Amino acid sequence: MTVTLADVAARARVSPATVSRVLNGNYPVAASTRERVLRAVDELDYVLNGPASSLAAATSDLVGVLVNDIADPFFGIMASAAQSAIGEGASGRGGGEKLAVVCNTGGSPERELTYLTLLQRQRAAAVILMGGSLEDPGHLAATAGKLAKLAEAGTRVVLCGRPPVAGDANAAALVFDNATGARRLTEHLLDLGHRRIGYAAGPADRTTTRHRLEGHRAALAAAGVAEGPTVHGAYDRRAGYEATAELLVRDPDLTAVVAANDTVALGVCAALRERGLDIPGDVSVAGFDDLPFSVDAVPSLTTVRLPLHESGVRAGRLAMGTEEPPAGGLEKVPAELVVRGSTGRPRGRSAGTGG
Repeated sequence: MTVTLADVAARARVSPATVSRVLNGNYPVAASTRERVLRAVDELDYVLNGPASSLAAATSDLVGVLVNDIADPFFGIMASAAQSAIGEGASGRGGGEKLAVVCNTGGSPERELTYLTLLQRQRAAAVILMGGSLEDPGHLAATAGKLAKLAEAGTRVVLCGRPPVAGDANAAALVFDNATGARRLTEHLLDLGHRRIGYAAGPADRTTTRHRLEGHRAALAAAGVAEGPTVHGAYDRRAGYEATAELLVRDPDLTAVVAANDTVALGVCAALRERGLDIPGDVSVAGFDDLPFSVDAVPSLTTVRLPLHESGVRAGRLAMGTEEPPAGGLEKVPAELVVRGSTGRPRGRSAGTGG
């Protein structure tokens, strides 16, 4: 038999209105009374009717976390950290908890908009969008419109690793400083003496790709070094493998390859080894993100560390309203160069003459 609110009230010896106040958390209740109600909820295994209660409340208990690919450690680390933060302090006993749902878009702009629409219909308490966005004016405008409607309805909107655009004024944004990280990475290669540097880039239509390329090119320009070949592909190992083959066709004398991320860097390393090239003796390789496996690669990857876990935790707390938003709504999250064994001074092959 279904347990009702009245059953909980009878067990706790309070009125149904008091039970509702405790579960919704929207009215002060004495600690002893709250404890009796929560104990009755546990004993009767009462489940709050989420859809019904959300009709009376501004928002529901749902938090949506949108990612491109949950199988990618970049997104998995942030989403897991955010989910843990969303559950901080929850007792598991009644109405104080939030249900975090990870929405995997697969990089599809249509799926992203669909999920935002569904979360709007469910009156989500918060929405977190993780990772770079598609650089398409129509999609950006549509997304900004959806986020504005969510915010107007009382939904907290958080961007994690995603730069805001016009119309995102109501969002709290934690933006990775990809450009500075990429610039420092390329400066490191230049300081080692590399002058022929190829780039295995991510998808050309993503903000993350553009910002990392901008940093790379800024370092080359400041040093007066000509830009080497660039090949765009997905953020996966296969793309790195295929990009390396193309890069070596365009410039057989490359002494270094910068990869879009650490996963792409693994593909770059595989392609180089298949051709009998030593890393870093013949070709240095650098990644980005400092994913957990990067230190265990052979040789370990020089990369740029992004605080993925810490940013995910902060995004979850911002979504729950337990942490104050950054001043002005935006905070640039610093990126840190991590030098390991996959980069070294060019030797054994021509380093070129530069620009």
